[in-house]
Amino acid sequence: MAEKLGILVSSDEHLDHLIGIAKAAVKAGKEVIVFLTNRGVLLTKDPRFTELEGLGQLSLCNVNFEAFGLSKPVPLVDEKDFATQARHGMMIEDCDRYLVL
Repeated sequence: MAEKLGILVSSDEHLDHLIGIAKAAVKAGKEVIVFLTNRGVLLTKDPRFTELEGLGQLSLCNVNFEAFGLSKPVPLVDEKDFATQARHGMMIEDCDRYLVL
């Protein structure tokens, strides 16, 4: 079973790092799980967000998404992946390694 890398993104300043880390992890055979919260949800409006396609499971905090007045649909994020902080807690439990951006 592949190791899992969890990435919590709470900032809207590090999309390049997120993409680079996810690409490197996938290349190394790791499973990537990303949870966007706080200002991190704003990354969904960046055109480069779609570069994360195929690089892992993406979900986001629906409360923050709505608080910033963002609208659906979001590329790469299924309706079921608009979640609560409980999803973040599950990610922490499920992952072998954990990063915060």
